[in-house]
Amino acid sequence: MHHQPTAIWHSEHVRFARLLDVLEKQVLAFHHDGGEPNYHLMLEIVDYLRSYPDRFHHPREDVAFDRLTARDPGLKAIVSRLHQEHRVITHAGEDFHKQLDAVLDGAMIPREKVEAAAAIYLVYYRKHIETEERTVIPEAARLLNASDWEAVAAAGPVESDRLFGEDFDVRYRDLRYQILQAGPL
Repeated sequence: MHHQPTAIWHSEHVRFARLLDVLEKQVLAFHHDGGEPNYHLMLEIVDYLRSYPDRFHHPREDVAFDRLTARDPGLKAIVSRLHQEHRVITHAGEDFHKQLDAVLDGAMIPREKVEAAAAIYLVYYRKHIETEERTVIPEAARLLNASDWEAVAAAGPVESDRLFGEDFDVRYRDLRYQILQAGPL
């Protein structure tokens, strides 16, 4: 009965992971002879990951986390770390976004600096998703009830997903195309 919200949670993670894969592929272009990543595509990914998850996904997760620790105080340590990771991911995303913006504005930023910002963002984001998938989502499915899930749903504003939704934003057209190249969602 309560598996629907966890299925939605999981499907969003799958989408975010797909974006991180596309992002990493661009970062790897640095290592090919004379390879230039598609900075516009990278910026679109980071822009999306800063707007949708930070505004919709993470606030819902934060409510789910709080409800979980109320049901099982033994989860406090892991939930505390996940809350902290949300803040780190947000900060790392802002830093990476600024660097990509600067590159696109013509600033001479060393590749290593851009690559390091990308690596921090990718590593934190992937580890975070992995922890939630392995530990938190199964516990949420087991412990949270209908009123908990209503509170979780109410935590994020209701808006269509600008990249994966039916009425996607035209500015994400290239990004959507890249993602769909990797297979159906």
